[in-house]
Amino acid sequence: MPLTEPGFLGGDRTSIDLPQPEEDLVEAVAATGKPLAVVLMNGSALSVNWMNEHANAILDAWYPGEEGGAAAAETLSGKNNPAGRLPVTFYTGVSQLPNFEDYGMANRTYRYFNEKPLYPFGYGLSYTTFKYSDLSVPLPAVPAGQPVGADVTVTNTGKMAGDEVVQVYLKFLAVKGVGGFRFQVQRVRFYLTSAERSRKRHRGGTVQRELSIPGFF
Repeated sequence: MPLTEPGFLGGDRTSIDLPQPEEDLVEAVAATGKPLAVVLMNGSALSVNWMNEHANAILDAWYPGEEGGAAAAETLSGKNNPAGRLPVTFYTGVSQLPNFEDYGMANRTYRYFNEKPLYPFGYGLSYTTFKYSDLSVPLPAVPAGQPVGADVTVTNTGKMAGDEVVQVYLKFLAVKGVGGFRFQVQRVRFYLTSAERSRKRHRGGTVQRELSIPGFF
């Protein structure tokens, strides 16, 4: 594909910035002095450094489908309280990434990245706030064949009902658990069996539980 636009080489990308015309458009809108909310529609991470510094809000819609416009409008208007978390790391630019032909994992993904990204894996904002407290792991060491239990109390301390994704990062595990709750304060337990721990012990990952917690009115 013979593209000659900046940021492209043939059909490949040489930059993860927005195309220059889109960057120029965002800056022109910001120059009006009006509040600026940027809605991104993209299939991978972008280095939106200027927008991070100057926009009032950034909503990543990815490829939202037929109802994407309605979903974005409801989120920006406050009818919907966002709770999404990034499934990938957003870098400040290609300078933070290894060469495309380097197949090693050094300095790639949240597990091996040693610099400060634009937005880390798992990043996301909400119109409410949550407080984590009373984190406990009952046993300092778990014998082989025994499950691991970890507890934390999550409290919605804001005025809006909201969803919260509780994330636990494991060094050698990649197990995911999801459960829905609707209380102002909810105690969360992660329960990992010995089979899950042994099956995934050579792979890092996250354990997640999703909470729906009403606010205080």
